[in-house]
Amino acid sequence: MDWHLFGLSFITVFLAEIGDKSQVAAIALGGSSKSPRAVFFGTIAALILASFLGVIAGGGVSQLLPARILKAIAAIGFALMALRLLWPEKDLPEEVE
Repeated sequence: MDWHLFGLSFITVFLAEIGDKSQVAAIALGGSSKSPRAVFFGTIAALILASFLGVIAGGGVSQLLPARILKAIAAIGFALMALRLLWPEKDLPEEVE
């Protein structure tokens, strides 16, 4: 196992997840629940499952498509998201009661 890659992946995901809405939900559930351990283990299981599915899907797609095409698709997707964020929305008509 490449421990440098493991550590880099761990640190990157850990920093990206700080303040994530799943953490806020876990804190809210843990604070109001009579069994915070169940919330903790349920949250861990959900994060592991979501990560596992992401790795499996990413590995499958990388076997089907060359890296160059995947990078192009990702670049186009991020560009479209950026344009969507920068593009002003048209004023929607106010609802009439």
